[in-house]
Parts: sequence; structure tokens; C-alpha cells
Amino acid sequence: MHIAKDAVDVKMEIPGALIRQHLDFGDATGYSKISGEYFTLSAGVDTTPLFQGLNNHNSCQCPHWGFVLKGQITTTDDAGEQETVKTNDLFYWPPGHNVKVDADAEIVMFSPQHEHTHVIDHMIEKVKS
Repeated sequence: MHIAKDAVDVKMEIPGALIRQHLDFGDATGYSKISGEYFTLSAGVDTTPLFQGLNNHNSCQCPHWGFVLKGQITTTDDAGEQETVKTNDLFYWPPGHNVKVDADAEIVMFSPQHEHTHVIDHMIEKVKS
């Protein structure tokens, strides 16, 4: 799920402030601590080989909520569905996804800390081999 900034409903607008809100943007039920993450990614980065063997799914099983500061990224879910997010999009990536960077990107994400640390540690081990 993703949504461009201008498509998020304006809830309040007063001089000096504009508040936009999109309800039901993912579900964090059952997760404890959340980590805040800033990723800088080059065009061509593809997580597919890095996720091989991860949780027996070969994909990231951690949900992420985030914002694309710049660039473009395409995710592919376990069913093969693709979705592209680009500059100024809010996004929610549910469990079961791989990521390919289409254009140099910077993103801010919020993820369940325990689950995403497991994914990052797996990628670190893949890069070592």
C-alpha cells in the first residue's frame, strides 16, 4: 500500500500548518519495540539474493511503514504482485516482500525492531559469504 502526499486527506489547514491523515495505514498489533530507520540505496540494489533462505520464504517477513524522501523503489510480494513507490509517497510494506531500487533512493522506515534486526543480520551474513 502506498499513497502520494497530495492524495492524503487534509484534516486541518490553518495559517502555518497543514495536517494530512490517512487512516488504517497498516497494523502493528502484536509488535513491541519499533525501530526508526534511514536507508540510502543506489539504483540497481535488489534484495532477492540477500533474502535467500530467510525464514524459509526467501523474502522479508517484517512489515515496514515509511516515507520516500527521494527516488523510486519497486517491491514484489510473495504472490508476485509488484508495487512502485516514489518521492513523497508514504508506504506500508506487509510481510513477504523483496525490494528493487529503480532510482537512487532515500527512505525513512519504521519497523518492528526484533523482526527487522533478524532480517538485517541475515543480510550481513549473506554479504560476508
